[in-house]
Parts: sequence; C-alpha cells; structure tokens
Amino acid sequence: MQKSIERIAGDSEGHSYEFPVFRFEGTDKAAPSAYLQAALHAGELPGVVAIDALMPMLEKAEAEGRIKGDITIVPQANPIGRAQYHFGEHQGRFHLGTRTNFNRGFPLLAAPDVELLPDTTLGTADQRLKSRLLQLSIGHDIVLDLHCDDEGLAYLYVQARLWPAMADCAAAMGVDAVILWDEDSDGTFEGASITPYLNLPAEVARFDRRVAITVEYRGILDVDGALAGADAEGLYRLLVGRGVILDQALSTPGSFTGLVAPLENIDMMPAPRAGAVLYKVKPGDRVAKGALLATIVHAPGEADGRTQVFAPQAGIILTRRSRRIIRAGEDLLKLVGDRKSADARSGTLED
Repeated sequence: MQKSIERIAGDSEGHSYEFPVFRFEGTDKAAPSAYLQAALHAGELPGVVAIDALMPMLEKAEAEGRIKGDITIVPQANPIGRAQYHFGEHQGRFHLGTRTNFNRGFPLLAAPDVELLPDTTLGTADQRLKSRLLQLSIGHDIVLDLHCDDEGLAYLYVQARLWPAMADCAAAMGVDAVILWDEDSDGTFEGASITPYLNLPAEVARFDRRVAITVEYRGILDVDGALAGADAEGLYRLLVGRGVILDQALSTPGSFTGLVAPLENIDMMPAPRAGAVLYKVKPGDRVAKGALLATIVHAPGEADGRTQVFAPQAGIILTRRSRRIIRAGEDLLKLVGDRKSADARSGTLED
C-alpha cells in the first residue's frame, strides 16, 4: 500500500487543505480497478468508519497477493468541509464561501479523459477539490461515493443504464433499496463519474462491468463499530465479486431482493407548516395511500395548533429527518411510491 497526500490551494495567502490517498497496486492489469471515497459531505461519517474497517482486509489481501486490480481509497474526501464550523456547529454539506453543495458542480465531461478537466487555477478551493477528486477517479471501472442520509435505510443511487447489471453489487453490499436515475444536470460526483461513458460505443462504455454509485449508509448517527464492520464486508464482497480481489473462500451473495424504483417515484413531502415534527412512521415502514405520516405542532396548546401530513400514495418510507424542528416547505421524508409522484423532481434530490 502506498499513501500520498493531496494538497488543495485555499482562497487566501498561506491557506491550503490536504487529504490522504491510499493506493493498492493490482497484479493483473486486465482486472477491474476500483475507486472509493467517503465524506464528500464532510459530516457524513458512516462511510469513513466503513473504510477504516475495510483497510485491514485490503492489507491482508495485498500481503497474500490477492489484489488483482488497482484500488484507490480516499477515506475523507473533503478537508474544506471538515474544517467548516459556525458557532460550534459543523457545516460540511455546503462550501461557506460559494454556498455550493459539495456534491454539486462536478465537471460533466464528454469522455473519460483527464485532459478535458477545466483549469481551476482561477477558481475557488471547492472547485479545485472537485476537479482533483474526479481526476483521481477517472479510468476506474468501479467508483463508489459513500454518503449517508438523515435517518434511513441503506440504499444506492444507480444510473438506469447500469441496472440490472449492478444487481450483484447491491446484493453484495446488503442494501435495502436501489433508486434509479436517468439524467444528472446538477453535476453530482456520481453523475460526473458515469456521464463520460454515456455517449461512447457500448464496447467502450462496458456498462456490463462498470459500477458508479452513491451509497447512502443509513443515517448520520449510524456511526457504529458493528455497522462499520458489516459495511466493510459488503464493500469487500463487491470487490471480490467484480474481480478486483481474489478470495475463493468467500461465498457468492444471492440475488438482490430489495426495493428497486425510479427516482420519479419519490415523494419528498414538504412540510406545510413550521414547527415540531411528530413522526408516525419510520424508515422501512410500508404505508397505504392516505396514511398519517407526521403531525406538525405549529401552535402548541392551541385548538388548531396541529397539522397532519398524509401519504399521497402507497409506498415505502426510505428516509426521514434526524432533527425534529422543521420550516415550512422543508422536506419531511422520502416516500418511495408504487407509481410516479405527482410532484416528481427531475435530476438529483438533495444529496
């Protein structure tokens, strides 16, 4: 294993950021290669501890000569967001200087060629970071961006052209659901990883072997040793199953039996009033159309001080907010409906 330090110039004199990159060199140049990163939203730590649990497994495989394809690991991909605090509260989702989501604005290249990356010399620090992360990932057959939600099931975002060829990956990771998307106009990291291949000939794009996913490892508070170990085992199974690592002792996972739905089936359920949220449902619950989802207490103690929110269609609760204070118009939860949402949103959701 080789460790290097990447440095990103800041936006003022004497100011810079750095993050480590770990590389495992494979023994077979024809084998698939993999890139894994975590904490692009710097406060989302389940993926960080999963990588921490995965590293000894990779080191053992390397010592035994079982790593076939190159592996690049970025355990903490966002030193800019990691350093952002406002009145003692961590702010790792948006760059405070540009007010841009760290998982937006990645360059959407016409081909997987680092020469096409824009010159960010005169850009902002977050633009330089995004360009460098994408540069590190370009050329890998497998690209995993590890995130988490507020409170939720473990699920994946997958470009529709990669499904169902990626069903083995979902089964290996043991996730509960897969959300399929068609077009990314916002420049998420996942979108930037797969977009360069969308207009290439099939024999070059190789969607049968390509993996590019956003992994949502449950909720932001699910930073737990046992969960990290299980997630690391899932990542390891994926790498073995796709031929990056050789491990004949590992059994092949069964078929994926979780929920699969298109992005447009998701109802985000904006809050009609501001107040305190009393949830009636939790992630994983199956609800009928018209079921009570939550009550918002907006005028405590008053006769008309509560507003109820009902399911617009039948479906599965995928996520909900981890905090219980809400503003009017803020999304309460993700409901994966049985059919297209009447308020379907194009592009990515809020991740």
